[in-house]
Amino acid sequence: MSNRLRILRTFGLLILAFSVAGAARSAEMDRSDFRAAMRKLWEDHITWTRLYIVSATADLPDKDATARRLLQNQTDIGNAIKPFYGDAAGTKLTGLLNDHITIAVDIIDAAKKGDNAKKDDAVKRWQANADDIAAFLSAANAREWPLAQTKKMMRDHLDATTAELVAHLQKDWAGDVTAYDRVHEQILTMADMLSSGIMRQFPAKFRA
Repeated sequence: MSNRLRILRTFGLLILAFSVAGAARSAEMDRSDFRAAMRKLWEDHITWTRLYIVSATADLPDKDATARRLLQNQTDIGNAIKPFYGDAAGTKLTGLLNDHITIAVDIIDAAKKGDNAKKDDAVKRWQANADDIAAFLSAANAREWPLAQTKKMMRDHLDATTAELVAHLQKDWAGDVTAYDRVHEQILTMADMLSSGIMRQFPAKFRA
């Protein structure tokens, strides 16, 4: 079975099987598949964010379609935690992540126009939203995602993305590439932190 099919199978089983209490042993998931699937979701997050930065700053005609795909990713991430934390929690996370994206759009728009007042206001809202996401995650799994550590993880994500946007707006193409590499490195660390936390919190749902 190809890696892509294994990842799709993983999330199909997560959504369809783990929502049932007392799932059978046959529904347990492979840990490496789950880790790969979580990485794929968060890599989509940064990939479509980057594509939106490129499209929005250059006023490309694919900007709106790219934004819709980026928002779909937030729904996908929320759906991925529903088998563990419930539908309401998944919906809440999607809402917080949608805010994360829409505020980022405000920052990009204000930065492109040189409106520092609007940009600074949006940055404050973005940081507050990141803290809200961290608080939500920590409340769900305080042992594996301590609040201070999770806040730092989210702020690191904002800082890396901001560096990417700034380099792109300044047409510092070498810096832009370097910044995106940092974004990618950071998001993989973040995805692994989340998948490891879920596997430790719900060990019975995964094969050893």
